[in-house]
Amino acid sequence: MTPVKRIGILTGGGDAPGLNAVIRAVVKSATNSGIECVGLENGFDGLIEPNRSRILTPRDVTGILRLGGTILGTTNRGNPFIYPIETSEGTRDYSDRVIEMFHKMALDALVVIGGDGTLAIAHQFSLKGIPLVGVPKTIDNDIVGTTNCFGFDTAVDFATDAIDRLHTTAEAHRRIMVAEVMGRYAGWIALYAGVAGGADAILIPEIPFDISLVAERLRERDRWGAHFSIVVVAEGAFPKGGSESLLETAHGGFAERLGGIGARVCEALAKETGKETRSVVLGHLQRGGAPTSFDRMLATRFGGKAVELIKRGEFGVMVAFAPSNIVIRRLEDVVGKIKTVPMDFDLLLTAKALGVTFGD
Repeated sequence: MTPVKRIGILTGGGDAPGLNAVIRAVVKSATNSGIECVGLENGFDGLIEPNRSRILTPRDVTGILRLGGTILGTTNRGNPFIYPIETSEGTRDYSDRVIEMFHKMALDALVVIGGDGTLAIAHQFSLKGIPLVGVPKTIDNDIVGTTNCFGFDTAVDFATDAIDRLHTTAEAHRRIMVAEVMGRYAGWIALYAGVAGGADAILIPEIPFDISLVAERLRERDRWGAHFSIVVVAEGAFPKGGSESLLETAHGGFAERLGGIGARVCEALAKETGKETRSVVLGHLQRGGAPTSFDRMLATRFGGKAVELIKRGEFGVMVAFAPSNIVIRRLEDVVGKIKTVPMDFDLLLTAKALGVTFGD
């Protein structure tokens, strides 16, 4: 096997706390093994556009462990296979250019840090012969094959704190407070933050809800003396017989944007219960800020394992967390799938046993 001397690192898709921790771990681990690191800016754009890369040394990553975001920048519309052309509504395939730039930059391998979309692109390039290792990243925790993705714990921690704050104002005004959280088509953030924050109703995409059942549970709370309620709604949740609430449909390389379900649920509950009801959208606040200690550790372990795999010549794979170990998954077994909350998941069953309604 030819020794690896130079690797590229890129971050793609939505940002998540812990991205910088992965970059730091890759650079330090690789450099200590005599491997030079090249940071590629804005995902695969760094292999399409000239002058969008730079050498990364341990000095460049000093102090970034605790920082949110990514020092390399990221984009959620950077698919080289269907790259949007700014001067028109069309797209163009730049994949051959990416491969050409990979070789021109004398790279021996790539570390691709991203969510389901970025990893799917990575898999396509792996099939085209680029040696690479994927690192799963998403606050939504919806990537198949890994129990946790870094960023998820931080998002849940923030959402839980927000729900705690809503409790005090809800109780003071005897209101229903509705908190809309991220998660796209999976309810992991809503479920974890809802249970941790003591929510009375949790609405997730996996369980289409009946708003009348939710309202009845909240009225029941009112009858026995709890004159306020907290409802947590995943952005991808939808009513029985209905559909997801969209802020924007898919177009020109952009995926559809979910959002607005919190306001719809708020309005419906106000009518059903007659109580004063307010909603709040946590939105991108869940993506920002410093990663929790758990996410820092997980991201660091992912980065170190990625370099180890590259040194061993194991490509076309993704690192993954299978407590308490970091393991390997084939990209072909991961991409094109979504990890959703199973109906027999213990936390879901525990929440129901505690009296939390899911509108079913």
